[in-house]
Amino acid sequence: MEVLAVANLVKTFKRHAAVKGISFSVDEGICFGLLGPNGAGKTTTIEMMEGISKPTSGEIRYFGKPATVSDYQNVGIQFQNTALPDYLSVKETLMLFGSFYKETKPLPELMTLCSLDDFADQDARKLSGGQRQRLLLALALVNNPKILFLDEPTTGLDPQARRNFWTLIDLIKKQGTTIILTTHYMDEAQTLCDDIVVMDAGEIIAQGSPQGLLDAHFDGVKVVLPESAVPADFSFEYAITRANGYAEILTNQVNQTVNALIARNIDLDGLQVKSPNLEDLFITLTGHALRS
Repeated sequence: MEVLAVANLVKTFKRHAAVKGISFSVDEGICFGLLGPNGAGKTTTIEMMEGISKPTSGEIRYFGKPATVSDYQNVGIQFQNTALPDYLSVKETLMLFGSFYKETKPLPELMTLCSLDDFADQDARKLSGGQRQRLLLALALVNNPKILFLDEPTTGLDPQARRNFWTLIDLIKKQGTTIILTTHYMDEAQTLCDDIVVMDAGEIIAQGSPQGLLDAHFDGVKVVLPESAVPADFSFEYAITRANGYAEILTNQVNQTVNALIARNIDLDGLQVKSPNLEDLFITLTGHALRS
């Protein structure tokens, strides 16, 4: 069932069109990723979907009907930066935010879900990065929303804290909550998202499941070597891409490619064979890295 959709959505600021007539829909119970580089229009799109910003034109639908103020009672938002009240404990902070809603998720259930039981009486300002992100997630879930927006939720977290957060997001999705995720981490999107939209310059440039998009744009795998092993003037029957100190060869014939490299006296020390990922897809579509 479709829980959220945008149709011909446009947002202009003076003479600049930040979003240029995009359309997509989100099914119930999935994790949907909205991806793109800085300036792509994804933040503006998310703010319109959340009801924070009004579209210049186009339509936003919740549960098959034009969005109304009451629909946002069923929405939870974890902003990238949220100021917390001073001098309140974790439990008190959750109680305060819960008082803003008519219906809320039971506090003990919420604290257990977000692994906050051990920090219930701790000053919220003194939490670690991972603990603070779990509190912000709990605040976004306090009204037991049907749709949860997560804006760069793991920015600044160490690798272990990021993966712990992924596990938590997956658990929330399995409980039936629809998740809208924005992230600059492509491994995060590939792990969590069932469907994605990739934006650039205010337009949608790719849409579908991560694996479906990869299958549609890549035929084969990457043979990766240290860039120093492949001379700059080296010519080869397969295209060579150089980036971040590595030379990458996209091929659907790994054995023949490796044998050809050996025949050309290329040092294979450090050789890796990798499947293309979402970062590769974005570079293929736009010609620049996602973080630019």
